[in-house]
This record gives sequence, C-alpha cells and structure tokens, in this order.
Amino acid sequence: MEKAFTSFISTCLLLYYVMASSAMTHTNITTDQLALLSLKSQIISDPFHFFDENWFSTTSVCHWVGVTCGSRHERVKSLNISNMALTGKIPPDFGNLTFLVFLDFRSNNFYGNLPQEMARLRRLKLLNLSFNNFSGEVPAWFGFLHRLQVLNLRNNSLTGSIPSSFSNISKLEAWNLDFNFLDGHIPKEIGNLENLRYLNLFGNKLTGSIPVSLSNASMLETLKLSQNFLQGNIPDRIGNLYNLNGLSIEDNQLTGSIPFSVFNISKLEVIAFTNNSLSGNLPNGLCNGLPLLKELHLSLNKLRGHLPTSLSNCSELQILSLSYNEFDGPIHSEIGRLSNLQTLYLSKNYFSGINNLNGSLSQEIGNLTKMQFLYLSHNMFTGEIPNEISNLVDLELFDIAFNSFSGSLAMEIFNISGMRTVSLSANNLSGTLPSNIGSILPNIESLYLNGLTNFVGTIPHSISNCSKLTILGLASNKLSGLIPSSLGYLTHLQKLNLAGNNLKSDSSLSFLTSLTNCRDLTHLYLISNPLNGMLPLSIGNLSTSLTRVFANDCKIKGQIPNEIGNLTALLDINFSGNNLVGSIPASIGNLRNLQGLLLSNNKLARIIEDYLCKLQHLDAIYLGQNQLSGSLPNCLGNVTSLREIHLGYNRFSSNIPTSLGNLK
Repeated sequence: MEKAFTSFISTCLLLYYVMASSAMTHTNITTDQLALLSLKSQIISDPFHFFDENWFSTTSVCHWVGVTCGSRHERVKSLNISNMALTGKIPPDFGNLTFLVFLDFRSNNFYGNLPQEMARLRRLKLLNLSFNNFSGEVPAWFGFLHRLQVLNLRNNSLTGSIPSSFSNISKLEAWNLDFNFLDGHIPKEIGNLENLRYLNLFGNKLTGSIPVSLSNASMLETLKLSQNFLQGNIPDRIGNLYNLNGLSIEDNQLTGSIPFSVFNISKLEVIAFTNNSLSGNLPNGLCNGLPLLKELHLSLNKLRGHLPTSLSNCSELQILSLSYNEFDGPIHSEIGRLSNLQTLYLSKNYFSGINNLNGSLSQEIGNLTKMQFLYLSHNMFTGEIPNEISNLVDLELFDIAFNSFSGSLAMEIFNISGMRTVSLSANNLSGTLPSNIGSILPNIESLYLNGLTNFVGTIPHSISNCSKLTILGLASNKLSGLIPSSLGYLTHLQKLNLAGNNLKSDSSLSFLTSLTNCRDLTHLYLISNPLNGMLPLSIGNLSTSLTRVFANDCKIKGQIPNEIGNLTALLDINFSGNNLVGSIPASIGNLRNLQGLLLSNNKLARIIEDYLCKLQHLDAIYLGQNQLSGSLPNCLGNVTSLREIHLGYNRFSSNIPTSLGNLK
C-alpha cells in the first residue's frame, strides 16, 4: 500500500512538472511535426515504407499518412498508424501532441515502456495500443487522462497490478486489458466508473475475489474476467448490473453457488462461468428473467441436481453448455421448445433420458431443427436412437458415445448433407455399415463406431466415397472379411483404427500399399486382427507424418522390411505377438524420434546391433520371447530416456552390460 501511494505521489509531481513546463512553452504545428519526426526516428522497421515515402519535413504534417488535423486549431487531432507492421518505441517527445483526440497504434510491433510524458495528452478520447509488445507496469498516469472514453491495451506484455488511479477516468466507457501479465487484485475503485460499459480483463494473472463494488458500475454491459486466478464466490450484488448483456468469468477458481440474482438481469445475452468450482443446483426460476439469453456456459464445474423446467423460457437460447458437471435425472421434454438452440453440450454428466421415458432419448429432440452440434456422450441414456434425429437438417456433429443406447442402428437417420462428425462408440448397438455409406454420409469427416455390442458385417468398398474422412474408428466390433484396398482413396485420412475385429487381408497385405496414398496418416491401429500376411516393402512409403503403428497379435509373418526406416516421424511401433523372423533391420536406427519399440513374442534372431543406441528418445523397448542371440550393446545404457527394457527368454550369450545399471 505504501509503495503504491509513493508511486502515485511521484506521478503527480511528474505531471505537475510536465504541465508547468508545457504552459511556459509556446506550441504550434511545428511542435507536432517535431514530435512525429521523433517518432519516425524510433521506427527501426517499416516494411511497407509508409514513413519512408511520406513523412517529410518539407510537406505539411496534416498531409502525412495516418495524420488528421483539426480545422479549429490546425493541430494534429488524430493519428492512426494501425496495421502497418511497424517496429519501434514511442519517444518522450510524443507527449507534445497535446491536441490529440484519437490515437490508434494497434496491430504493430511497438515495444518498451510507455513514456510518462504521454500524461500530457489530456484531450485524448480514444487510445488503442492493442496487439503490440509494450512492457513494464501499467502506468498510474493513465488516471490523469480524464477525457478518455476508450482505452484498449489488449495483447501486450504489461505487468504489475491495475492502478487504482484508473477510477479517476470518469468518462471511460470501454476498457480492455486482456491477454497481458497483470497480477494482484482487481481494485475496488473500479466501481466508481459510472459510465463504464465494457470491461475486459480476460487472460491475465489476477487474484483475489471479484470486488462487490463492481455492482456500482451501473452502466456495465459486458464483463469479461475469464482465465485469471480469481477465487471466492460470485458476488450476489452483481445481479444489480441491470444493463449487462455479457458476463464471462470462465477459467478461474471461483467457488460457491451461482447467485440467483444473475438470472434476473433481463438484458443478459451471454453468461459464461465455465471451468470454475461452482457448486449447488441451478435455481428453479432459471430463465424466468432472461428473455434475451442466447448463450449459457456452465461446463467444467461441480453443479448438480436436475435441470429446471423453466429452462424452456429461454426461448432465444442458441448455446447451452453444461458438460463436465454432476447433473442427473431426466432432461424434461420442454427442451423441445428451445427452437433456436444450435449447440447443446451435456456430456460427462449423469443424465438418464428425456422426460424419463425409461432413460431414452425421446422424439422431442427432433423439434430442435436448428441444432448444429449435439453432445450427449458419457451419460446414462438407454433405449433406441430416435429416428427424429433425421429432422435436424443442419446437424453437423452428433455425439452419444459412452451411453447404453440399444437396438438396431439405422445409419440412414444420419442422411443429413452437412453431417461432419458421428460418434456412437461404446453403446449396445447392433447393425452393419450400409453398402451405400458413401452416399449416406458424403461430407463425413470423423466417424467413431468403436466398441458396439453387435456390430457385424464387412467394411464396404463404398467407404471410399466418404472422401473427406479424416478419422475412421471401427475398433472392438465383430467386423469380418477383407480390409478393402479402397481405403486408400481416403486421401485425407489421419487416424485409422480397425483394432479388435476379425478382419483379414491377402498374403501381401495389399491394403497397406493402398494406404500409401493417405499422405496425412498419423495413427494406424490394426491390433488383434488375423491379417496372416507379410509386411510389404511399400510400408516405407506410408505417410511421413505417421507417428504410431500398432499391429500386434495380427499373425504377421516374414521379415520386418528395411524400408520401415523411412518412417522417420514414428514415435511408437508395436509388432508384438506375431510370427516375424530374421533380424531387426538396421534402418530402425533412422527413427530418431522413436519412444516405444515393441517386438516381443516373435521369432526374431541374430544380435541386437549398436544402431539401437541412436534412439536417444527411446522410453520402452520390449524384445522378450524371441530368439535373439549375441551380446547386448554396451551403449544401450547411455540412452538416458530409457525407462523400461524387457529382453527375457532370448539366447544372449554374455552378461548384461554394466552400463544398463545407469537406467533408472
């Protein structure tokens, strides 16, 4: 407190000196010209040559790019040099531009401290220094810019606490300090800013509680305090801010229940309290006083209980986000009245159905015809997927994974032209992939059908018509037949998971050759399928982005091709539990990013060469239950990242190198 007071007094004395000196000095347009030329001299990078080709002492300053002069005093009134990619500092002389009303430096690369001489700019109404690299503490002298209405300092590197002197800017309407490195408490004096309409302190390191005095800023329309370290309860008196239309306090450490008064601010359009530790039930009167509410974000808290039936009174609601809480019970059928709803996040709760119809997802969901994103995963839904899903013609994402839905899956209900993601994994569904899946889901990008109870049949060749597919998950089902080479037509494919089925291939594993067309492939999972073939030489032509190949327990035989060393992005290889023979290829040493090498339970022979010692990121090596002979390389103990090594049941002829004792 004493330090802050001393700083304030020092600033006052400086301001007195600056004002007194200014009063004794005759100023005119030449003063402005010299101030701007001083600024130009501090610009070390002007890639578009705005200044080099324009700001000359031989021309009137009023004609310089970005400069506007007032007609009354013929002094520089406005300076707008935004979005010019300039790099430099603001010089002390800049404070001589005492007739400036509008100053816009946004989206450049200015750096350093803001000079205290800027306190002379007492006519300023708008100051925008956002998206630069200004550093140092937020100056207390801002409090002397009494005419300031808009102050934007977002996306800089400012540090320290927010000076209480800001409360002296009585005309301030918009104040933006988001994405800096501010710490300390939010000063209670902020409540004195009776004209403040917009306050954004998002993305700093602020601590303490939300000051109750904020409720005195009666004109406040938007309040953003997200991504700080604020604690304590949300003040009940915040409900006195009747003009609020946006309230965002996400990603803090707030506790307690949500004050009922918040739900009586009739002008609120956005409420965002995501990722705190708020607890308790939602009030029964939720939405009774929120006729304009469009977004309600309450995910990642500890809220519990049933959803109030009054939710249907938020008739303008477009986004409802309640994921990662402890809500339970049914979702009342009144949700079908939210005709404007576009996004519904209810994942990771204990919801048991809609209208408690045996825990089912009732046909009421089909009334939400504007729905685009529907997240219902990780709940306790049962029953069948209602055919009314097909009414949601704008639906792009449908996620009901990890529930207990049952019945026969008719993929035709997803015959929605804009559908991009379907996630049905871990349910009690039965059915097959339809032969015309390419025409049913022409725009699908992510298809998750892992772990369905009785999903059978083959992978149809028409899957190749899903040309936008990036993720295909068919693991842990009862699929059979050949893996079609037509998968190679999915040129945007990034992740392919076919593990845990009864899929086969020809003796040359030709589907692997076809996958060389998938240049974005990063993950390939073939675990526990009876492939019964040999790894083709073309495996080295798979995507250079490939990071994980899991083909353990697949009855693969023959040798590991030397070409596997071409896959230099690989992090994990698992070929355990196969019938591989021969030696581990020396090209493995090219895989410098490799972390896991799992080749246990094969018939690999010959010595382990020193090339394994090149794998300096190796974390785990499993080579047990093979026929390896010879000596272990002594340098293996120098692979400092190695944590697990399994070599048992081989034919090594010498003692374990003492260097392996270095492994932790």
